[in-house]
Parts: sequence; structure tokens; C-alpha cells
Amino acid sequence: MTNLLALLVLGFVLGIRHATDPDHVIAVTTIVARSKTPVAATAIGAAWGVGHTLTILIVGGGIILFGWVIPPRLGLSMEFSVGLMLIALGIASLTVEARRIMLTQSMGDGGHRHEHPHAHGDYVHSHVHTHDPEAHPHRVEQTPLGWMDRGLGGIGAYRHLRPLIVGVVHGLAGSAAIALLVLSTIRKPGWALAYLVVFGVGTIVGMMLMTAVIVLPFIRANRRSVALTSGLRIASGVISVAFGLFVAYRIGIVDGLFSTLAHWTPQ
Repeated sequence: MTNLLALLVLGFVLGIRHATDPDHVIAVTTIVARSKTPVAATAIGAAWGVGHTLTILIVGGGIILFGWVIPPRLGLSMEFSVGLMLIALGIASLTVEARRIMLTQSMGDGGHRHEHPHAHGDYVHSHVHTHDPEAHPHRVEQTPLGWMDRGLGGIGAYRHLRPLIVGVVHGLAGSAAIALLVLSTIRKPGWALAYLVVFGVGTIVGMMLMTAVIVLPFIRANRRSVALTSGLRIASGVISVAFGLFVAYRIGIVDGLFSTLAHWTPQ
């Protein structure tokens, strides 16, 4: 019993540390950059952690219980998807910020320009606008987030769908390595599965703490100036794209995903 307890504590601690991996932090930073409070950012971190844990349990459980073997090319493809996802998140963040900057420039420098959540009927969103005089960059029916956000933005599950999917993709990339590591040290399937569960809980807790910390500079910047907040969001988008390109190059070229000889070591 003492050994099992020690393994579970170790799994929880390693789960928290796993949440701090660079690709995880970069991915969630692009998402929490527009959060207004630590609580909202923590909810995003929890959604990411749940998605990551579900994938770890499904794929890792299959490896532990049924002896699933992941071919090298499939394993590389799962890791390559992380690079593509980071690129997509970065481009999406940069696109939104570029649109916001263009809207701001079209409004000129008059009035008191600022950004805060406001409503158009039942639809609540935020972007830069001015008062004294009132200057709004779009009509009521032309919100910049599009028809999908207008229709679904009020549903809590929709707001957390993106970090959940991001967590699932990260889980796919790391599940084989985690399961194989567990198998090499824990021979009993029941204990191994218990370890995965506790590891997943630790990852959820770790990412919740991480996102709560990450969002603080964005909140402080937003209180000081819109330009500073914009700069931080652009920086997070550029870093996400750059790191995604690095991951894609390493998996696709160095590790041979796009060559006839693919070599993959789960890590």
C-alpha cells in the first residue's frame, strides 16, 4: 500500500510538471490571451487538462490493457499534429489582432478609445470603440466574431471547446510515451491505470495554475493600455507559429515523417 501511495503521489507531481511543457504553455497562452479574469483563464486550463487526460486514459489504457502498438508513422503523425495546431492557433490569434488593429485605425484617434465587454441585444463581445463622441466600428448585426459565435457564444461548453480539443491533440502526441514509461516501471495493470488517472488529475491542476499565472500580464497590460495588450497578444501568436513550424520541421524532416524511413521514439 505504501508503494502504491508513493507511485500515486509521484504521478500527481509529474502530471503538474507535464503541464509546464513548452508546447502546452504556448498553446494555452494564445487562448487565454483574451481572458479578462484569472477565473476565466483557469476554466480554460481545466478544459485543456480534461481533454488531455481523456486521451491519455483512452490511448494509454489501450496500450496497457490490450497491448496496442502504435506504428512509427502514426506516432509521428500524432506529434506532427501538435505543430500544425500551434501554427493554426498562432495564425488565428494574429488574424483576430490584425482585424482589431484595422478597426481601431479606421476609427481615428478621437474620443476615449478603450476595450471592454458590451452587448448587442443578447450578444456580448468586446473590441475597441470610443465614447465622447460615440464611435462603433460595426453595426449591431455585424459583429466581428461571426455568426457561429453569435449563435453559440452564450453556451458555456462552446467557449471551452477549443481548449478541450487542443488538450486532446496534446494527449494524442504524448499518450504513447507516458503509457510505455508506466509499463516499464509498473507491472500491474490496475496500478498502472491508477497512475494514469492521478497523472491526469495532476495535469489538470497544473494547467489550471499555469493559465491563472499566464493571464496576469495580459490583465495588467489591458488596464494600462490597449497597445500594450495588443503587443502581448501579437507576441504570443508569433511565438506559437514559430514553435509550431519548429515542431513540424523536426517531426516531418528530421524524424522522417515525410521520408521513406521514419524513426520514432515516444517522448
